[in-house]
Amino acid sequence: MLKTSIRNKLIALLMITTIVPFGSSIIITYLYTKDSIEEQVVKESSNLLYQGKVNLESYINELNGLSLSLYNNPDFINFMRSPGKENNYLTIGIVKNIVQTILYTGDTINGVRISFADGDRVISATKRSTVVFSNRIKDSQWEYFRKAERSPYNMYIEPTYSQEEENINRSKEIITIHRAFRNVPGDEVLAYISLDISPDKIIDLSRNLYNPESEEFYLLSSEGEMIYSSDRDVSDDGNNQKWIRKIMESKDVSGTLEWKEDTFNGVMMYDQLPASAGGWFLVKRVSYANLYESAFSVAKINILFGVLGLTLVVLATLFVSFKITSPIRILLSNIQEVEKGNMKVQAESFGFDEIGILGNRFQQMIERINHLINREYKLELENKTNQLKVLQSQINPHFLYNALQSIGTIALKNRVPQIYSLITHLSKIMRYGMNMEEDVVPLSKEINYTNAYLLLQKERFGENLEYSVEVDEGVKEVQVPKMILQPLIENYFKHGFDIRDGVGRIDLTCFQDGAELVMVVRDNGAGVTEERLREIEEHFKADAWNKTGEETNIGLKNVYVRLKLYYDHKATLLLLNHEEGGLMVTMRVPLRMEGEANESNHH
Repeated sequence: MLKTSIRNKLIALLMITTIVPFGSSIIITYLYTKDSIEEQVVKESSNLLYQGKVNLESYINELNGLSLSLYNNPDFINFMRSPGKENNYLTIGIVKNIVQTILYTGDTINGVRISFADGDRVISATKRSTVVFSNRIKDSQWEYFRKAERSPYNMYIEPTYSQEEENINRSKEIITIHRAFRNVPGDEVLAYISLDISPDKIIDLSRNLYNPESEEFYLLSSEGEMIYSSDRDVSDDGNNQKWIRKIMESKDVSGTLEWKEDTFNGVMMYDQLPASAGGWFLVKRVSYANLYESAFSVAKINILFGVLGLTLVVLATLFVSFKITSPIRILLSNIQEVEKGNMKVQAESFGFDEIGILGNRFQQMIERINHLINREYKLELENKTNQLKVLQSQINPHFLYNALQSIGTIALKNRVPQIYSLITHLSKIMRYGMNMEEDVVPLSKEINYTNAYLLLQKERFGENLEYSVEVDEGVKEVQVPKMILQPLIENYFKHGFDIRDGVGRIDLTCFQDGAELVMVVRDNGAGVTEERLREIEEHFKADAWNKTGEETNIGLKNVYVRLKLYYDHKATLLLLNHEEGGLMVTMRVPLRMEGEANESNHH
């Protein structure tokens, strides 16, 4: 089976040359390298974040210890407890000395403020001014004082903000540590001590924790506010930066998170400072593009070898194309000849595999088709012609009898020249209907016949009948089956005219819709029940003319069958009850009638 099956030959050839060795090698190597690199980067980054956390914690605890050292000074505590009573030069000098000592202890401390809890009294000092006693606490500060007061560590770190420098038209970034100073051993808050810290050292510590070319680093407060960002375009907007909210909601103080939102697709590692040091989050982000760069390099090398393998596949495919698939090309050429109408195609043996069997079956099929065409084509044409003539002969002569009776009545009673016109219209109708040589006519001829028919009906019913015929100029030359409209109009006078309300009304409209001619016949009769519509539809679908049903369906059946014979399934006949009353029949046929042209192509 392997030697004769072209499918097995192709599968075996492709699998042996490339798919199995090169595909497996590329996939396995890439996945292994990717996982190893990710594990290594996560481990190194986590260790680096931990070391950075230790350094930041040490630095913040060092600053925090400056404010805690005030509890060791009895004079300062007494002043805090009774600032009004101890208002003497000695005590004030001690307070100034303590404030200046804290101010100049560290290079990063830019300012010190002591805000009393029982009033608007502030003692402040910066490196650009001396110790100042004032009576004004900014309202914005009380929010941070309350956070420090509620903290179990009596401390709150205000995130980075811009502070205007006095007498200099510029601003600088500041981080402020607020401490609630309590009346130990009691719980009463005496004052709030605020240290304005320059973030330079924090920034230096942060820059040592990431590679700016391939990694991102962010320092977030315990409330998700941005303290430091390696990417200026990333803000702490919780709506746009959902990863910040995700880290805030995490119950773990450190961990790893894969993220594919907020324009970032990669891995995030985070670690959190203790609450006693502010509870800041250290977050490092590495995109997959940078994380798997080495894996991509290895994959490129494997792909290079894969290209070499694919070259072998191309060569093998060419061999298959010229040697194995040559019978397919011969078979395709024969099929194209058949499409052009040449049914006498011959070919040499196709071989003994699946294509050979297919070619032999195709040859046998062509021979049988030729035999069937020669035997049955004339019989088919003759049968179709007979069906058309039988359908035309079924038109009810009832109208002719009524028309002659009306004309005779007018002639006897009125003796006017109008008789000539009526007889003329009748002769047109008879000549048109009895001409059996025409099966297909322009729409204009069909409309002239219909107008003559309606004029005679108008003479018969007088003021009890109104009608209109509207035909677009562009469709008058469209070829349609002869007498395709008359059965629809006659159906109204047979079944709907006598049970109408008011004056009888019938309208004929013909227009073009895309590549179709649309003919709509609408009347104001009583319409048809839904059950009756379903019966008529079933009668249409029945192949036999003697299917159980009323004789009144013959006219509509006539139209339906003729449309099917001339247009196959490209024409439609639709019956609907109009919402304003009456029945509306819609025919849609192609603008070009291809039935006869197709018949003439048989050989």
